[in-house]
This record gives sequence, structure tokens and C-alpha cells, in this order.
Amino acid sequence: MNIRELNLKHFGKFKNRKLEFSDGLNLIYGENEAGKSTVHSFLEAMLFGMERGRGRAAAKDAWRRYEPWENPGYYAGQMRFSCGNRSFCLERNFEKNGKSALLYCEDDGEELSLEQGDLDMLLGGMSREQYENTVSVGQMKALPGMSLAASLKDYAANYYSAGNEGIHLEEALQFLKEEDKKLEREEKADARRRAGKREKIEMEASYIWRELHHLSQEREETKEKVEQCRRRKEALERQQKEEREKRERERFGAWRVHPMEIVSMVLVLILLVLLFSRSWSFLVLIVVALAEGIYIWNRMKDGKRRARELTDGEAEELKLLKEELGKAEWKLEQQRQENREKQTRYSNLQEQLGELDEVGEEAKEREKKRKALELAARTMNRISGEMQSQAGERLNQRISEITEQITGGKYQKVWMDTELNLHLLGEAGRVSVSQVSRGTAEQLYFALRMAASELLCEEKFPLVLDDTFVCYDDVRLERTLNWLAESGRQVLLFTCQGREERALKKSGLRYHKITL
Repeated sequence: MNIRELNLKHFGKFKNRKLEFSDGLNLIYGENEAGKSTVHSFLEAMLFGMERGRGRAAAKDAWRRYEPWENPGYYAGQMRFSCGNRSFCLERNFEKNGKSALLYCEDDGEELSLEQGDLDMLLGGMSREQYENTVSVGQMKALPGMSLAASLKDYAANYYSAGNEGIHLEEALQFLKEEDKKLEREEKADARRRAGKREKIEMEASYIWRELHHLSQEREETKEKVEQCRRRKEALERQQKEEREKRERERFGAWRVHPMEIVSMVLVLILLVLLFSRSWSFLVLIVVALAEGIYIWNRMKDGKRRARELTDGEAEELKLLKEELGKAEWKLEQQRQENREKQTRYSNLQEQLGELDEVGEEAKEREKKRKALELAARTMNRISGEMQSQAGERLNQRISEITEQITGGKYQKVWMDTELNLHLLGEAGRVSVSQVSRGTAEQLYFALRMAASELLCEEKFPLVLDDTFVCYDDVRLERTLNWLAESGRQVLLFTCQGREERALKKSGLRYHKITL
């Protein structure tokens, strides 16, 4: 990819300023406050867009910093570039309420879609973080950020294992982590649901148990009442039987005159006949017989009346007792049936509690998934470590080659750890980058950026260097410029000094100069 032209229509201090670039080395010269950093930021904004900050951050963000000095309502720019032997034009409007972007091919007029990722495809998938940590070096920013380490891990894990860089290790691990959290949330939700269900079942079981206990007491009371009624009934029936037999005897005595009474009556009649032989004695005899007959009839009538009254009272009492006993037996049967139903319900609740203690199929499946995610993450980390080791060797080799060229062979072996810490390996042993001069440290970081860009960028992306070589001595500056010229890349070299141009002329290198 090569940048052909930048048109700062309204951006910062610039208004309708066009900058044309050529292949190879481009020297953008300008004194302090000439706008070099503005052009550098404009290029990044065109490639990746520019968002306005919120809250307090909005006062110091890039959008506010490079808002047009004149006519701030019109905030726009244009960039023309080539990629894959085709020419493209990218236009952006950075206005607060009218932000827009347009990308089209100048060869055939085909309009491309930023939303569909067409610009990302032309940039080879390079992100803003990769851009800032590799090919773009701002003022006093030679040290790349830690996001470069993540990019290198992605490259190592994906390029070697999948043959492409379409899958990112950090994103994949984050995805696995999110899936595990999702399963964990489901597990907690299921646990809460089961706990709620358990609490509800236990409350219902406790309530039924209390009812069973109360019902048991009521059954015992009802049983006692039934037994009492039965005993009373049996006793009354025995008494009734005895009374019946007694009444029978009394009835027999009431309807049949006692023999002694008959004998006494006959003797009285005989005596009367013997004593009274006259005619009027027959009248007395008749009167006495009638009196005895009336006496016997009254005795019979009184005995019959007593027998009838005893029989009616006992029958009424027995009737009431039978009704009470029937009600008590019916209530007892109802209590038995209710007890069976509640016992069945209580047993079912106990079974449900037992089922809650068992691990369900969903929980087993969820546990399998969590173990699978854990295994996947562990495997990815293991493979990533192996791939990083291989990629690290390749990266360290390339850093060492670039360092050897720009230092004139003084440092031939450089080793970088996973935290982007660089170490120089030589006859004196291992020397940390913190132990060398600032100029040498920036040269090592430059070598790291260039080596990383070769690994991470599918195409040769333009190098954007903003006063990057301030701390270089003249000899190493010349060697670095020669290395850039031989790299075959387009280079946009911003500077406020004349030493870069003198070094280019001294080395006989071709370059295109732009003065701001």
C-alpha cells in the first residue's frame, strides 16, 4: 500500500492543503508548529476514523485538538492511495452531527463499503493499535505499547496453527471466558431456582407434616369417641335386653294373678256363702267379686303402662346413640382417607427433594461444556506457547538482523521476552535495554517495530516516522536511512531538522521532499 495524496480540506490549522507523496522515501520538513504532528494525526484519522470523547475527556481528545481553526462546522479531508495495483480515494467528514465516509475505486468508479469491512481488507486487517505500535512512530514514542504483545501472541497462535490471522488468540480466549461465565451464570441461576423450589417444597412438606400430626391427634380423639359410643351402645343394648327380660317378667306378673290371691279370694267367697245363707248374701258376694275383679284389672293396666313407658325411652336413647356413632365412624373414615392423601403428598414431596439433590441432565451437560471450555483454553494456551516460542525465535532473529545493520554490527544478537523487554546478548553476557543509552534503546525499539510490522502486516505498509531519529548519532542515522531505502517500503519521514536531508544526500539516496 502506498499513499499518493493527502487533502486536508479543513483539519486543524490547514485549509485545502494538498500533500503529494511518491514511492520510497518522502521527507516532510517543517519547523516547530508547522503542522507535522497535525498531518501525522490526519493520516491516522483518515485510515481509522476519529471519535469524539465524552465528558471531561472530550476537552483534550484528538477531535477537539484538531478541530478546524476556521469554519469549524466544516471538518473533512481526503486521501488517495494505491493497493494491489488499484487506486482508491477515501473521503471523511468528521463533523459532530454529519460524520460520514466514502471509499471508491478511481479505476472503475466502484464504491466500497466501510461498514462491510472493505477498508479493513485493503489495510490487510491492520488495527489502530497495530498501526500505532509498528509502522507509525510518534514523537518520543519509540517504545511500543503492550497491545503489541497481544498482537504477536495472536499472530503466533493463529498464523502457525491456522495458516492465517483471521482468528485472534486474545479474542478466542475472551470468547471462551465469556462462554464459561455464561455457563456459570446459568449454573447460579439454576442453583437459585433449585433453592427456591427446595424452599417451597420444604415449606409445603413442613405444613403437611404439621397437618398430619394434627390429623393424627384428631383421629385418636375420634377413635376414642367411637370406642366410647360403642361401649355405651353395647352397654345400653345389654341393659335394654335385661330390661326387656325384666319387663316380660313384669308383664307376665301383671296379666296373670298370683295363686295366693286367687286362693284368698276363693276362701273369702266360701266363707261369705257359709256365713250368709239368706238371699241378700248373694248381693254381697257379687259386690265382693266385682271389687276383686276391678283390683285385678287395675293391676294389669298399671303393669302394661310401665312396660310401654320403659320401652319408648330406651329406644329413643339407643336411636340417638346410633346416630352419634354413625357420625363418629364417618368422620373417622374421612380422617383416614385424608391421612392417606396427605401421606401420599408428603412422600411425593420427599421424592422431589431427593430429585433436587441429584445432578440433573442439564447440570451434567453444563459441567461437560465447562470442562470442554477449560480444556480448549488450556490447549490454546499450550499451543500458543509453543507457537509463540517458534514465532519468538523468528521475531528475535529479524530484530537481531535489523539491529546489526543499523548499529554497524556492534549488536548482533537481540532477545525479547513476552513482556516486550529487550536484551542484548554478547560476549559480556546479557545486557538489558535499560542499561544502554537512550539512542541505542530507541534503535532497538525501532528494530522491534519494524520486525513486528513485517510479521503482522500482510502487505508492506507505509512507515510513518515523526522525528524518530532525534537521539541517533549521524553514523547510525545514515545506516538506518539506508536500511529504510532498501526495505522497499514507502516512508513518510517527518522532521524539523536538516540532518536527515544531509544524511540522505551524503548516502546518495533518492527522496521526495515536502515543506510545510
